[in-house]
Amino acid sequence: MRYLPILSVLLLLWGCKPSPHPAHPDYAVRKPEVRYAPDKKNLAKMVKQLQGSPYVWAEEGPNYFDCSGFTYYLYGSMGIEIPRTAREQAKCGKRISPKELQYGDLIFFATDRHHPRKITHVGMYLGDGWFTHASTVKNEVVYSNLFASPYYKKRLRACRRYLPEKEPSRTALRAPVWKSAHQAAVSPATPKMHKGKAIIIKAPMHQIEQSAPHEGAYYVQVGSFTGKPKNTLIKHITHLGLPHRTILFHHNGKRFTKLLIGPYPTRNAALSVRTTVRKKINPKAFIAEIR
Repeated sequence: MRYLPILSVLLLLWGCKPSPHPAHPDYAVRKPEVRYAPDKKNLAKMVKQLQGSPYVWAEEGPNYFDCSGFTYYLYGSMGIEIPRTAREQAKCGKRISPKELQYGDLIFFATDRHHPRKITHVGMYLGDGWFTHASTVKNEVVYSNLFASPYYKKRLRACRRYLPEKEPSRTALRAPVWKSAHQAAVSPATPKMHKGKAIIIKAPMHQIEQSAPHEGAYYVQVGSFTGKPKNTLIKHITHLGLPHRTILFHHNGKRFTKLLIGPYPTRNAALSVRTTVRKKINPKAFIAEIR
């Protein structure tokens, strides 16, 4: 009987969570309040603030989003008007190729197996393969990796650019230097940029596919490195008893390495490890999900 109060609290909390697919969706389109200038720095600020926001069909913020409502809100908050639905968003803006992707570009997917050419999902590219989107699987705004995920890579259909071509200052976009100039901690909200373009992962798929999917798809990314991480860092991670793996890729003739700790079966499990990693290894470590 002593467990009844705990159960009641859990049921109450669950009841407060909005349904991803309400019985009576609110289809009224509400333009977001313009609060920012249109640049990547302000986009990064919103991306960080909105991670974990609940997915709700037909909503465009400020508290709940569907996939196109999320991108509609991000751009609308900077005074850039774009269509409300993913299919219409894919028809506007400047068409670009995946190799030209930069921070803030929109990427579009066909996720309906019965209609392999129909645009049904959209996310915003962050760099280094990462993008943010309101996920219908996780029912919240999450980070995913375009190039590390066979699912998304196979279903990518279009890329569009809506941001003004004029670049903001590099100082505003540069990630804080960690340890040395050759070891920069890169988070999805502040991707490492090279000559105006994000690094595109071209590692063999066997390096990034899950050999044992039951082990989990969540990692704590320690950082990205030019060349290999130092042996002292690897030994330190091993000494802490943390499993780790690396992803190798090349860009402009240089070799880069992403250092990941994991995998973990759930996001919460990875979050608990991230606390240790931020305290003892890198204060800028973040959660990475590879599907």
